[in-house]
Amino acid sequence: MEYTVASIRTFIGAKDFELSRNFYLDLGFEEVKIDPRMSYFKLGNFGFYLQNAYVKDWIDNTMLFLEVKDLESHLKKLKALELEKTYPKIRISKIHYNDWGKEFFLYDPSGVLWHIGEF
Repeated sequence: MEYTVASIRTFIGAKDFELSRNFYLDLGFEEVKIDPRMSYFKLGNFGFYLQNAYVKDWIDNTMLFLEVKDLESHLKKLKALELEKTYPKIRISKIHYNDWGKEFFLYDPSGVLWHIGEF
């Protein structure tokens, strides 16, 4: 079967919707409000839906992978934002080197795990 795909988008939840909205705005995402309980956050042609919904098991098992072209530069810019001061529950790891490439991890205010990597 042949597909013509424009995008693929995931849904993630938020323990505190307003806090998570502000976090993603501070990361540089553009917000498109869908309704009072859901927004689409995008960077260029890529994005995800943030919902005002929290199920602990779901959030604790949600992971996204964001591929970037210059991982070291991306981590440096991210750390320069000093997001931990505004969002004390987030965590940013150091870079991990793997056989396939390298990555670091970012946990959002609800605990959603982002793998940010370069192949």
